[in-house]
Amino acid sequence: MRICHVITRLIVGGAQENTILSCEGLCARGHEVILVSGPTVGPEGRLVGRARGGGYRYVELPPLVRQISPGEDLAAYRALARLIGELRPDIIHTHSSKAGILGRQAAHDVRSRPGGPRVRIVHTIHGLAFHPYQNPLANFLFTALERRAARQSDAIISVADAMTNQALAAGVGQRRQYTTIYSGMEVEPYMIRPAGADRFRESLNLPADAILIAQVSRLAELKGHDFILEAARRIADRRVHFCFVGDGWLAGQIKAAIARSDLSDRFHLTGLLAPDLIPAVMHASDIVIHCSLREGLARAIPQAMLAARPVVSFDVDGAREVIDETTGVLLAPRDVAGLAAAIEKLTASPQLRQQLGAAGREKCRTIFDWRVMVERIERLYESLFNNR
Repeated sequence: MRICHVITRLIVGGAQENTILSCEGLCARGHEVILVSGPTVGPEGRLVGRARGGGYRYVELPPLVRQISPGEDLAAYRALARLIGELRPDIIHTHSSKAGILGRQAAHDVRSRPGGPRVRIVHTIHGLAFHPYQNPLANFLFTALERRAARQSDAIISVADAMTNQALAAGVGQRRQYTTIYSGMEVEPYMIRPAGADRFRESLNLPADAILIAQVSRLAELKGHDFILEAARRIADRRVHFCFVGDGWLAGQIKAAIARSDLSDRFHLTGLLAPDLIPAVMHASDIVIHCSLREGLARAIPQAMLAARPVVSFDVDGAREVIDETTGVLLAPRDVAGLAAAIEKLTASPQLRQQLGAAGREKCRTIFDWRVMVERIERLYESLFNNR
């Protein structure tokens, strides 16, 4: 098959790592793969180098920018339509909201032309563009656009059942269109403690008896760093240290808030780390937390579980599909008191941490393997051909 993936940008993030692994895996299975992306800018890092060296064709479209820009969006739509008409792919597979809206519209219009390619249109929902924390007018617009795009789609992949249920509740698509395929990752680096884990702890200058609590995420809105800071104020145990791994637009504000709280000696901000260092971070941590208010299913959660670390998370979106009482702690969103209590409980019991971590590893080791993801995506593509 000739398969064209389209994504808005290639920052260091879950949707982008998912897309890169999908392209690499499909290419290795003998398919002709083209990855189309807009420009990658900002402090969140870049995966463009890996895309360029992945053995498949990489195309960058300058007008395909993340922010809403009517002029650029029209130019991006036209560029995508031209490219699809030239490539005549069997599959167009879009990722992220902006690329999903423009890419599906372009593919639909091209295949509707006389003699147009009989392209099949697939979209992956990594996270929904509409959510409770957004302006109602923006939610109305994004919901309307997603409904239309769903009517243009032959299949929709969700990275969690929660994404399917939320989309259907908003009138986006029909249940028969949806398939849940968990976002795959390279599991092997997380299964054995790397030497870099000890070096990572040493780099933070931790006390010998420190218990390290880590969150791996962009430093951005709705990621919950303020809730973690508030919980830290309530924890008297000086052994408990916190680490924020990642970068983003709110880095300066978060550092200032830590300083105002007189917690600089217990908080460690690493900035952006290369993806191949994240296994060391997970193994170096005693507990991993994720306090985001909206995620499809944060990759940091299964990554921590693969490293046999207990996870504390707010009960949002797909988190409950992997976290239960046997693998970690689920809390109501914004529950700072519950977050502090969960950290104190896990801090007090190394045995409980080990028990939860072992169960989490067993739960995630297969369903998050990137090869399982690629095989399921390929089977979905083939079913679309068989149903022609």
